[in-house]
Amino acid sequence: MKCRKLFIYVLSLIVLVLLFPLEPLAAPYYHGKTINIICGTGPGGGFDRIARIYAKFLPKYIPGKPTIIVENMPGAASIVAANYMYNIAKPDGLTIGIVNRGLPFAQLLKTEGVRFDLTKYAWVGSPSVESNVITVSSDTPYKSVADLRNAKGPIKLGAAGPASSSAHFPLLLKAFAGIKNIQMVYYRSSQEVALAIERREVDGKATSYTSFKTQILKGLYRPLLRGRISEPGIENLPIDEDLTNDPIGKKLMAMRSGPDRIGRPFFCPPKTPPEVMTILREAFAKASKDPEVDAMADKLEMRIEYVSAEECVKILKDLYSQPDNVVKEFAKHIKF
Repeated sequence: MKCRKLFIYVLSLIVLVLLFPLEPLAAPYYHGKTINIICGTGPGGGFDRIARIYAKFLPKYIPGKPTIIVENMPGAASIVAANYMYNIAKPDGLTIGIVNRGLPFAQLLKTEGVRFDLTKYAWVGSPSVESNVITVSSDTPYKSVADLRNAKGPIKLGAAGPASSSAHFPLLLKAFAGIKNIQMVYYRSSQEVALAIERREVDGKATSYTSFKTQILKGLYRPLLRGRISEPGIENLPIDEDLTNDPIGKKLMAMRSGPDRIGRPFFCPPKTPPEVMTILREAFAKASKDPEVDAMADKLEMRIEYVSAEECVKILKDLYSQPDNVVKEFAKHIKF
């Protein structure tokens, strides 16, 4: 009799569990946690803006819906932030970095202070592809590459320091494309360069097309040429590599354009657990297709184009596979 009662009790318990399954005992990994996005540039620029867009929308796609905050850590063209991510930040998925896309050159050129290997980070991906253009104020007389080549006086181009992509692009043009009168003028930030153009201190700058797209469409600025990475609206501009017959010049220009495909990269510290990275990568990919993300980016004069973690790493490995003689030539023209 007792055995029969026990059997009925166990059977009833099984039926209850099947009809009313218990809630999972373990909460999602990110439940109640905070993710810090370490931005290697100052507030207000394109990297900061894209970091804040994803800080707002990523929680929507991460189980547990963590809080995400952005911490700016500028210094040495993002070397400070990259060193922090590599050597100090814990590999627990609670710290994500975003750094200057020119940073790969710091590692390639063995720049003093570099204590990281970009290929060993746990990559999340990139939300943008950035095409670099040479753009000048519409008040200047320059309307074509020929005008730049034939300029009698200096063509003053602003840049946020010699380590920025806005300096690398013009310097290679000066060396290999016959635009000898380029004169670089350095400022502390991209915002200061924009103000300098408005004040007519400089004629223009090398910049990502999205950064000046609104001013270009309004006719305030004039794009004259671009790198090999294109995007809608500038497909027909002359390409820097086509402006030289020098094989080494073409090679160096292609190397300079490589990181433009990475755009504005996000990554975690090395050895972040694969299961955590799967969560972040999937959330990042989904957020990059969110119409609200696209709308906010458009409002902030940016464009979303997702690049996977695998492609980011492939681009870096291609850059770092260049022979020593090519890297030495690159170092003559590109400083970090």
